[in-house]
Amino acid sequence: MKQQTLAIHAGYEKDEQRTMTVPIYMSTAFDFGSAEFAASSFNLEQGTDNVYTRVGNPTSAVFEKRMAAMEGGAAGLALASGMSAIFYSILNVAEAGDNIVCATQLYGGTVTLFTHTLKRLGIEARMFNVHDHEEMKALIDEKTKCIFFESITNPSIDVPDFEAIINEANAHGIITIVDNTVATPVLCQPLLLGADVVVHSASKYTTGQGLAIGGIVVERVNLVEKIAGNNRYNHFNEPEVSYHGLVFSDSVVSGILFTFRMRMVLMRDTGAVISPFNSWLFIQGLETLPLRMKQHSESALAIAKHLEAHPKVKRVNYPGLESNHNYVMGQNYFNGGHSGLLSFEVEDREAAQKIVDATEIFSIVANIGDSKSIITHPASTTHQQLSEQELIDAGVPGGLIRLSVGLEDTQDLIADLEKALG
Repeated sequence: MKQQTLAIHAGYEKDEQRTMTVPIYMSTAFDFGSAEFAASSFNLEQGTDNVYTRVGNPTSAVFEKRMAAMEGGAAGLALASGMSAIFYSILNVAEAGDNIVCATQLYGGTVTLFTHTLKRLGIEARMFNVHDHEEMKALIDEKTKCIFFESITNPSIDVPDFEAIINEANAHGIITIVDNTVATPVLCQPLLLGADVVVHSASKYTTGQGLAIGGIVVERVNLVEKIAGNNRYNHFNEPEVSYHGLVFSDSVVSGILFTFRMRMVLMRDTGAVISPFNSWLFIQGLETLPLRMKQHSESALAIAKHLEAHPKVKRVNYPGLESNHNYVMGQNYFNGGHSGLLSFEVEDREAAQKIVDATEIFSIVANIGDSKSIITHPASTTHQQLSEQELIDAGVPGGLIRLSVGLEDTQDLIADLEKALG
């Protein structure tokens, strides 16, 4: 089935009430029916069958299956936020003494997580320029547990060479994790390009209206083939003491190995659980996602072209522009557009902040992916925790302005920016 059909139907079989809308199962627990079934459930003999909402819920299961289908993956795990999805994806592969290799051009919160919080846990983050593959290769060693990058970087708006990064990772037996929040599976499917895991902040384009906080992790089909017997990932291949010696890579659910271990170990123990109501909101958002991404992309491209011709704009970052250095990669890996996120650079920080303050339709908000258009000065907000050098490395100079182009009339948005630029 095509994306627009999957977005509406995947993962849901009507229950005995034959409801057209997915029901919200606002329940913490489920009746096992018998002591024997309860015991087998806690021993993981029932796979992902309903046990307790901390490790799974029927409404969330529909969201997980639908997003997995749209990404072309095997299974998903919904979580309380996009940051918890990223955090769990790292903790699922790395421990104290290990390192991860990750792109410098990342969302500011991800950079902070990797370079500060993970550091305190004994996990080293080694950063590389997303366009410098020799730099990336030099960072890999026997303790490297994943390579992490974004399909469209936020806010520098770069598109990586998926093939080069994934091929290098595969040569070393290393898992690749891609944040696909900005592109969404409508425009880019990293798993079908060879990546192993994707993560999303569902708070962005998935809901589309800034209604809820949530995240999701999706693993590719047959990921077990990369993990089983791989010395980098011994915790998947050795007996798990907390489950009486169960070996995850040899269990009945090895076909959804990555997310299953994340669910039954990390989410069980640390509880970054999504609300069933939020999962339901994300399900509603997915139904219109293909239509929205088309409009976001069309409007963003029109605005990018207009800004590119403006005398006060030094540079526009958008892969849909033929003049942009990411254009070829965007054509290689994206289908039907390049999302609604773009950035442009003006003279300096002071000029950028004046422009931000002068807009009327655009709202000054830290979120992206909303139906309402958003304008942000990343150096003083989403990336303010970075040093001046880190800002430069991340592609976030003081004069950079990020736009999340919404669903308003495109000409109204252009007029608003034109007035603000003066």
